[in-house]
Amino acid sequence: MAREIAEATSAGWGLAAMTDFAPGIGVSSTHPKNMPEDHAALPVWNAENWFYEDWPVGQKIRSLRRTIAESDSHLFNMLVTDIHPYVQDQMFAESEGIFGKRLVAGAFVFSAGLGLVATNCVNAFSYGYDKLRFIKPVFLNDTIYTIRTNLDKRPRYEELGLIRASYEVYKNEGELVLYCEHLQTVKYQNPADFVGKTEK
Repeated sequence: MAREIAEATSAGWGLAAMTDFAPGIGVSSTHPKNMPEDHAALPVWNAENWFYEDWPVGQKIRSLRRTIAESDSHLFNMLVTDIHPYVQDQMFAESEGIFGKRLVAGAFVFSAGLGLVATNCVNAFSYGYDKLRFIKPVFLNDTIYTIRTNLDKRPRYEELGLIRASYEVYKNEGELVLYCEHLQTVKYQNPADFVGKTEK
């Protein structure tokens, strides 16, 4: 813990502002070999090199908020060729749809919601998603934010452990609209510590 406190303090975090989890964003470097050495030593903003051992179970983070504009929704729909009347036909949505206005595609809410709390951890790989549920509709110009909770982790492979986190996407003043669980495989810092403990 002393190393985490020293890193947090040097990164400008006072001890009074710390919780049980020291900040991990912008305090580590990936040390790439294809740039000047003094550049490679700088902490990387919005990227992490956490290992499986560094992932704190129980940690929660909250994203910034994002208002979903019509242009965002339209661009996503065109990229995935989603021309369902509820998301692309204003006249249908207003006169025949059950909500009286156009929806934002659930797939876009899922993508944008995850993106809001996505980390750029160079040691983590997406394994899949479970329990995806679209709980409430999201409409054009709604504002969303996401809370991520690290639920659990377990050794899985010789080089990688499995981490499970929940994503709760809320709109406007805190109405839950989407829930899912994200599974990631994350490299061990010390694979020898997990010999005999893995599932595969």
